[in-house]
Amino acid sequence: MNRTRRLAALTLLVAPALAVGPAVAAQAATPAAPHAPSRAACHVETESDGKYHLWGVGFHGDKKVTYSGATSGTVSTDKSGRFDIGGLSGSRFVVKTDDGKTKLTCTMMRHR
Repeated sequence: MNRTRRLAALTLLVAPALAVGPAVAAQAATPAAPHAPSRAACHVETESDGKYHLWGVGFHGDKKVTYSGATSGTVSTDKSGRFDIGGLSGSRFVVKTDDGKTKLTCTMMRHR
């Protein structure tokens, strides 16, 4: 169910780019240069059991990020720069990259 919510949120981000036309959408999909500013984002959702689910996208692939809040720890990103952790306590988290260049306060996702 959480995966469905994430896909719905991602659709809202991708659909406007596709609406302007394939040429512009293709340009928006071009990967950023390695030295470009990070487009990383992290989000928190409530799970059905009352725990929290933390996930992020846009980080460097195969690196570690540290999350802190009521629960804290370190998790590795996959090759595409994503991470996904469930069963956490607390709804407010800050995520930092291991190199210290990116520090994000995660956004709470509310579903109707």
